[in-house]
Amino acid sequence: MPQFTAGRELSARYYHEVVGPLLGDRRHGAALLGWGSDVLGYDTERSTDHGWGPRLLVFVDEGDVADGASAVAAGIPEHFHGWPTRFGWNDTPVTHHVEVLTIEAWLAAHLGFDPRVAVTVDDWLSTPQQLILEVTAGPVFHDDLGDLERIRAALEWYPREVWLWMMACQWRRVSQEEAFVGRAAEVGDEMGSRLVAGRVARDLVRLCFLVERRYAPYSKWLGTAFSALDSAADVGPALERALAATRADEREAALVEAYEAIARRHNALGVTDPVEPTVRLFYGRPFRVLFAQRFVDACVARVTDSDLRSRPLVGAIDQFVDSTDILSHAAHARAAAAWVRSS
Repeated sequence: MPQFTAGRELSARYYHEVVGPLLGDRRHGAALLGWGSDVLGYDTERSTDHGWGPRLLVFVDEGDVADGASAVAAGIPEHFHGWPTRFGWNDTPVTHHVEVLTIEAWLAAHLGFDPRVAVTVDDWLSTPQQLILEVTAGPVFHDDLGDLERIRAALEWYPREVWLWMMACQWRRVSQEEAFVGRAAEVGDEMGSRLVAGRVARDLVRLCFLVERRYAPYSKWLGTAFSALDSAADVGPALERALAATRADEREAALVEAYEAIARRHNALGVTDPVEPTVRLFYGRPFRVLFAQRFVDACVARVTDSDLRSRPLVGAIDQFVDSTDILSHAAHARAAAAWVRSS
């Protein structure tokens, strides 16, 4: 087996040394986007055992799809830098993985909308962050059509009011369970306390992504991506202690530290009125909580869009759905979001 090379680098070489020359003078875009850990730069040698190899997407005008695909298929070698160019896995048959198509066709399948035309509130809220990352974070090798640059600019981050509303919804998730860590421990349910602490910790991690205006990847890479955030310096160690704690008081103390660190980061944004960032007892019960609903209210107060204000505070699709079968498919995600919107 050849020495491991990160998929982003391997695919860049594949484009410049093989695929680009095969396309000749056809106007096109080329990039490593969509599925796969290599798109986000998280692949390792382990990744090579399953659905991994030299691959990329090529976007051309409608009239160039057939000829471009034929030229690529005819010219691809059997191996590239020691790696097979034709491979399969599970139900995917053995084939080469240079897909030649229009950007319109790919966007329709991958996102369910075209960001070059418009991005509506429903588009933002029904699209999982992982799918947006698969468009905005993968490497672009060529773009003389200019489409990829426009698309990535349009998807750079949520509009301000959508962002505020999503932060309100994420704070609300924290507010709904922050007291349960202590309550479960109080009745001797150590397993329950740990489970809730894990849920709250995950919600706090995803809140950190929103505070720092960064899209969060799906669960496999959530911790890896979190470690690159500024929040990892102060929030990260506290959450690690909360998850490792074997005593309820240690777990609570660690969560308190995390709550207050994120609260201070929220206030530093200056996008809402300041909210007092310290914990207090939960309605006189002996559980220290942030009362995160205060941050919910502060965010909602800055949202003026009547459509957003009319919606239940459940958030975007990956704030209220946790099914991979939904979050990995744009059509399923949009259908689930529409169902919640209409109910």
